[in-house]
Amino acid sequence: MPPADRGGPDTLDVVEGRVVGARPGQRIVLFAKSGVWWVQPEARQPFTEIRADSTWTSSTHLGTEYAAFLVDPGYSPPLSAETLPETGGGVVAATIVPGDASARAGHHTIQFSGYEWIARAAPSDRGGTNDYDPANAWTDADGAMHLRIAGEAPRWTCAEVRLTRRLGYGSYRFVVRDVSHLEPAAVLTLFTWDGPAADQNHREMDVEISRWGDPAAKNAQYVVQPYYEATNVWPFVAPAGVLTHSLRWEPGRLIARTFRGPGPGTGGPVVAEHTFTSGVPSPGNEMVRMNLYVFRRSAIPLERVTEIVIDKFEYLP
Repeated sequence: MPPADRGGPDTLDVVEGRVVGARPGQRIVLFAKSGVWWVQPEARQPFTEIRADSTWTSSTHLGTEYAAFLVDPGYSPPLSAETLPETGGGVVAATIVPGDASARAGHHTIQFSGYEWIARAAPSDRGGTNDYDPANAWTDADGAMHLRIAGEAPRWTCAEVRLTRRLGYGSYRFVVRDVSHLEPAAVLTLFTWDGPAADQNHREMDVEISRWGDPAAKNAQYVVQPYYEATNVWPFVAPAGVLTHSLRWEPGRLIARTFRGPGPGTGGPVVAEHTFTSGVPSPGNEMVRMNLYVFRRSAIPLERVTEIVIDKFEYLP
């Protein structure tokens, strides 16, 4: 049984069991509880097949409790739910068990800019289906954070790290080395994220560095989600060289700025600036995240291993 843990999208463990009396075509649906119940191992893969010897094995995100359902063919599970489905209507049997309180979750932690970060080890559908490897995120002898897309096409593995605590209103600054080498299918995102808060668009606010597969497009944008609202996206051109990206989050307002050089106090000129006053979320359980991933819907696929270096992260209330 996996550990009892608050869970989240970044860490996977293994869960397995045995079915007694299953009929042909029936499958297993798994849930993990992290605030609410979430189908496992992910929304695009909600079913676990039963082997010929009646056993089953799956990966799962962590939670405080775990549930296994035996379901008939054609059953469509909820992707998340406050309460679990009852038996009947395609659900043949169900088992709910607590996580193992004596086990510890295997997080891969990194110290960077005076904060503890956790490296993602679970897949994500951001930009398409991408796998993540904790080995693709590390700090060097000078304390800089490296994020890498590794492997070879089409089986790239990506990188993501998140803070282990929330910060709330204030200024978030990221000092990033040259991004001009990024291919059109590569994406660097510096952002906040609160997974369960779908009603708040996950409290996501972004600096995104990418051409989204179009070599002629501008290579950067500020976003307050949802991105499909025209006033929520501000494209700009991120020039070559070291840049500092700043998000100043205030009640009802987000001020996004990009400066040349390692910070606004060094005299570097402002590259881009925009103020959002619509759709700006209030604080909740959001965490700062940084990721480098492949935009799988690009007409021009990624060709090379890609690496970005982030020299510093700074938070000012």
